[in-house]
Amino acid sequence: MKMLARPLSDTDLVAACRRGSAAAQHELYQRFAPKMLALCLRYLRHEFDAEDVLARGFVKVFRCLGQFEGKGSLEGWVRRILVHETLSYLRRRETLTLSLEDCYTGHLATDLPGADVELQAADLLRLVQELPAGYRAVFNLCALEGYTHPEVAALLGISEGTSKSQLSKARAVLQRQVAALHSFFSTSYAHAHVA
Repeated sequence: MKMLARPLSDTDLVAACRRGSAAAQHELYQRFAPKMLALCLRYLRHEFDAEDVLARGFVKVFRCLGQFEGKGSLEGWVRRILVHETLSYLRRRETLTLSLEDCYTGHLATDLPGADVELQAADLLRLVQELPAGYRAVFNLCALEGYTHPEVAALLGISEGTSKSQLSKARAVLQRQVAALHSFFSTSYAHAHVA
């Protein structure tokens, strides 16, 4: 495959993709796929599911490039498509509304060394991934993507009150899990230095 000589602007990249340039399509995928995979992983528990959604999402991106009007960033437009594809996948696979009692609240096993009490990004991702699907979707949409409760309600087909409630419950669960991990590692660290 012929590679592009220099990175193209979003406008030029979209135009080249619309003309059928395989090199431009490859560049578009390479430019956004890592960020979009990370986005999918925040919503889905398994990497193979995230990769499946990523592939389906990019098929839609390439199929719908003619609809990109250049208003806003190309990355934001791609992100919206991937968010919608991820939510569609979640709706088919998992229940999106649960009560707090249905949620796992114990601490997670992690591979952090005992002396490292600071949580790493990968550990936080695991905590978010362990949330029930509804909590995870609302938390990601509100806290990380910046959607409002009315927007989340429309996307998920729930009421604004349910969106607010699920966000509140997701935060409460995450706070308990983080506190449990900090407590666990602080105790492990103290025992390691006594021995």
